[in-house]
Amino acid sequence: MEDYEAQEQEFWRKLEEGEMSRSQMLKRSVAAAAGLTVLGSTGAAFASRGSAGAAPPLKGKSISVKELVAEAKKEGHLNTIALPPDWANYGEIMSSFQKKYGLSITNDNPDGSSAQENQAITSLKGDARAPDVVDVGPSFAVAGAAAGLYGKYFPTQFSTIPRAMKDTRGLWYGDYWGAISIGYNQSLISNPPATWKDLLKPEYKGKVALNGSPLASNSAVSGVIAASLANGGSLADVGPGIDFFATLKKSGNFIPVQTTGATVASGQTPISIDWDYNNLAYVSEFPAARWKVNIPSDGVYGGYYAQAINSSAPHPWSARLWEEFIYSDQGQLLYLKGFAHPARFNDLASRKKIPSSLLSALPSPALYAKAKFASLGQQSAAKAKIATDWPAKVGA
Repeated sequence: MEDYEAQEQEFWRKLEEGEMSRSQMLKRSVAAAAGLTVLGSTGAAFASRGSAGAAPPLKGKSISVKELVAEAKKEGHLNTIALPPDWANYGEIMSSFQKKYGLSITNDNPDGSSAQENQAITSLKGDARAPDVVDVGPSFAVAGAAAGLYGKYFPTQFSTIPRAMKDTRGLWYGDYWGAISIGYNQSLISNPPATWKDLLKPEYKGKVALNGSPLASNSAVSGVIAASLANGGSLADVGPGIDFFATLKKSGNFIPVQTTGATVASGQTPISIDWDYNNLAYVSEFPAARWKVNIPSDGVYGGYYAQAINSSAPHPWSARLWEEFIYSDQGQLLYLKGFAHPARFNDLASRKKIPSSLLSALPSPALYAKAKFASLGQQSAAKAKIATDWPAKVGA
């Protein structure tokens, strides 16, 4: 437990240091440009519940759980999007939520990207099928807030989410984090890759995949940042990472196939660059693949995802109940059960709420010791650089 507590504290220290410059400037300028304009209209609607109790609350602490559940039950449903059941244990998280509150869930486009999540809010505005909540990468969260896509809400446990992992206006908040890893099928890969450099070996021709395209997927963007760290780049310079994948494609090793549970099970993606919690989940999920996981020693990159509520959610009460569940001790420990580090890890650890069995199932803390974490500004800059250079150098 002490090793993992030290690991988490180091994670937040690195993240806080990165946040103090470029990300602060980005977030404040974005808010001034667009986000606060939207809050002028949506904030008023959420500022109070009204005498009839029709408007959803601004803060979880301003309403009893019993009343929140009662209002959510009147809606009877929750729309989620882009939550693969084997991603960070979302299958169990969703089933636990449904069982606990008696609400049904429609999880649209489970293998969708962060960009598609934000787009769905826009394209389905006013439609009962629109997502109530999203789980997106930080740069996409910043973009979504700037575009006025998210509603303001402060979950009851908001104060225990580290400062570096949330928008203080209550527009989005981190829920879990992980590190980029290399997963591989032992039945198809006899000489496993342990580093980014290894992936260039001729024996891996037609075998290396990303979880999506970095033009739309946060996990893929993170994979490119990690590759950059291993090839002379930095958190502020993702160019070498793009060049690495261009070389990988030219050699025939890189395949433009998005890694999913189905491609892992079928052997279509024998080597997958993805978050550690996804690759670790495949180990027990697909025993026939004899899946194994390495965190590459020459480029270790960590990152988190963020929750947000659709500003025009068709089920606004259910959306808020979902956030309360996600950030409850139960919800956070369900992430950990899925090999993802929950945002409230330090708070849970300080109150001795983390079962030792969950920690023993994770890789050694030493594997994460060298992880680097980009600020929001660096992530947004990397996303912009990829959007400009990736199509010409690598493709769609």
